[in-house]
Amino acid sequence: MSRKIFVLGGAKSGKSRFAQNLAESFQGKRTYIATALPIDDEMKDKIEKHKNNRNPELWHNLIEEPYELPEILMKLNNNTDVVLVDCLTVWLSNIFMKFEDDYDKILEKINLLENAIMNLKYNIVLVSNEVGMGIVPANKLARIFREFSGIMNQKIASISDEFYLFFCGYSIRLK
Repeated sequence: MSRKIFVLGGAKSGKSRFAQNLAESFQGKRTYIATALPIDDEMKDKIEKHKNNRNPELWHNLIEEPYELPEILMKLNNNTDVVLVDCLTVWLSNIFMKFEDDYDKILEKINLLENAIMNLKYNIVLVSNEVGMGIVPANKLARIFREFSGIMNQKIASISDEFYLFFCGYSIRLK
């Protein structure tokens, strides 16, 4: 039986390091799915740091996929033992920029992700950012993104077998 593990936290909370260590504790073939696009120097540096933190001997497959995450997850059935996705919030941001004001399409992609995860045959560790605990964003687009992020995180938490919330490098297991 596959395990679905959700790791949620704020920026620099320790969630990615924890999720990677957790995924590396599984035996078998490991696949890392990175969702970030190298759109500027800051993001390029962040991507490079994540790459440098991975032991290539422990990771059999790296997939960089900014948009078609649900489809990739389904294609991996029977081809891997554990997948680490880092991160869902960045994936959602990419989807948001791709579909702009088509909120029905964005919700459809979130639902496709949820359905894909429910039907996986392998273990998966999913990383996402908690963006709803801070101040209300000043602009409309950021507020709408926060709402969709909350919807996505609720859906993923509800179908996960384990759920960890991170603060300041410490986790609380909620499920």
